Amino acid sequence: MKVGKILSAIALAAMSMGLALPAQADDPIRIGVYMPLTGQNAFAGQLELEGIQLAHKITPTVLGRPVELVVVDNKSDKVEAANAVKRLAERDNVTAIIGTYASSLSLAGGEVAERAKVPVLATSSTNPLVTQGKKYYFRACFIDPYQGAAAATYVYKTLGFKKAAVLTDVVSDYAVGLSNFFKKSYKKLGGEIVADLKYSSGDQDFTAQMTELISKQPDLVFMPAYFAEGAIIMKQARELGATFALMGGDAMDNPDTVKIAGQAAEGFMQTAFPYDMTMKDMNDQAKAFTEAWKKNFPDKDPNVNATLGYTCYNVLIDALNRAGKADREAVTQALADTKGLPTPVGILTINATHDAEIPVGILKYVDGKRVYLGEIVPE
Repeated sequence: MKVGKILSAIALAAMSMGLALPAQADDPIRIGVYMPLTGQNAFAGQLELEGIQLAHKITPTVLGRPVELVVVDNKSDKVEAANAVKRLAERDNVTAIIGTYASSLSLAGGEVAERAKVPVLATSSTNPLVTQGKKYYFRACFIDPYQGAAAATYVYKTLGFKKAAVLTDVVSDYAVGLSNFFKKSYKKLGGEIVADLKYSSGDQDFTAQMTELISKQPDLVFMPAYFAEGAIIMKQARELGATFALMGGDAMDNPDTVKIAGQAAEGFMQTAFPYDMTMKDMNDQAKAFTEAWKKNFPDKDPNVNATLGYTCYNVLIDALNRAGKADREAVTQALADTKGLPTPVGILTINATHDAEIPVGILKYVDGKRVYLGEIVPE
């Protein structure tokens, strides 16, 4: 009998007795990726996937075995997000999962991940509920209470604005959460919320909201929108003669914001994850990411979504190395034990609630370009 047939016979016999064969050196370690590659959040999802793929290109192996990325489009839909995690965990049998952009999608996928007992590392889902009470769900980004408090501190302390208004997408878990945390922190600091208005995802006409906001005369309107609607809000505000400042959250961090908003983006501010190609004091990991990105994508500037995808892949590789094996429980524990890891978004520690402790950056649009102003510590 030939060697190949002998090995096949042994494998069949082992499986028939319920025995697991040890992984071979050429067996891939499968890492799942579920991202919004189509639908409302596709632009950010594509960027995060490209960051993951770039990191994979640089580090294609771990524990002496090749890494295989298994990518599923969650289509910017909660049901599809849950289905994507179920497929990756059960059919594709991945060791761990990266994803996803958008808190509402992570909330949907998280319940499935808990039942399947598969570790997931979210890229940029900032709603606290994403990891709350979860054993297997982690994130590589800050959470909205911290981001909202940072925005409020910057508005009240740094800018000196005493009157603010809020405009919230009531369909978005992300927007509702971030608005609430901003309001709570801003009022605690001594600021006054003069208007608290709402809209729904997909709206195109914000005339009524802008007219009321103008009548209330706030110094600033905080609008944690996604970039497409946020850019439309900017345009309509300026067309109606609004003079108040506008500020958003990390979901506005998109190169197309200026393309859609045009001159209306001038002066717009946002909280952001602590990476931008205009940073004056890049750490070594950020420099390495930026150089690799420019080499692989010479016609496209890097943005923080790509950076977070890149970071998540490397955090998982670090966890696999410390776990010493491609085992879901071992990787889950290693992720929980991540402390002081140098990354492009700063020294990253995953805390007891599975959230990353990293700084909050502030961006401003000046003369059609994004300028990284620095970092803010909330009070």
